[in-house]
Amino acid sequence: MEQRLKTDLSKFDPREFDRGASSLKFFIWHWVNVIFFISPFCPSSAIRCFLLRLFGAKVGKGVVISKPGVNIKFPWRLCIGDHVWIGEGAWIYNLDKVTIGNHVNIAQGAMILTGNHNYKSVRFETIFGPVTIEDGVFIGAKSIVCPNVICRSHSVLAAGSVATSTLKEYGIYQGNPAEYKKERIIS
Repeated sequence: MEQRLKTDLSKFDPREFDRGASSLKFFIWHWVNVIFFISPFCPSSAIRCFLLRLFGAKVGKGVVISKPGVNIKFPWRLCIGDHVWIGEGAWIYNLDKVTIGNHVNIAQGAMILTGNHNYKSVRFETIFGPVTIEDGVFIGAKSIVCPNVICRSHSVLAAGSVATSTLKEYGIYQGNPAEYKKERIIS
C-alpha cells in the first residue's frame, strides 16, 4: 500500500508572514481594535474612522461603522471609499490588501478573507490574495468573500453565500460556492 504524505504543523513558520508594520504598531492596533471596534464601548463612527486613518487606512467620507463587533486585522492594508456601511460583527481579515469602493454595504457577520492555508502542502503555509469590492456592492449577512475575489460594480452576494470567484457587475449571487442567479435591477 502506498505511503501518503501527511500534514505536519510543526513545520509551519508564522515568521514567513510580513504584517507590514512593527510589532509595537501591531500590538497597539490589536488593543485599539479590541477596545474601539470589537467591544460596544465606542458607538461613534467618526472615532472609529479616525483611528483607522491613524493606523494607515484610507477611509472616505460618510463611512458608518457604528455597531460593535467589527474586527479589522491590519488597517494599513485597507482602503474604504465614501458612504460605506460596515455592519455589526463584520470581519475584515486583511492579510493582503482589501479595497472597498463607494456606496458599499457589508452586512452583519460578513467576512472578507485575504488569507488561507495551502492544504496541499505538508507545511500548511499561509497563502494570500487581495479582495476588491467595487462601487455599490452589497455583501449580505454572514456571507464570505474569499482571497483573490473581485466583487464587480453593484453585484450582490446573498446572505450566507461564499464568493470564491469574481462576481460580475449587477449580478446577484447565492450559495456555497456562490452562483449567479439573476441581474440586479435598481429602480
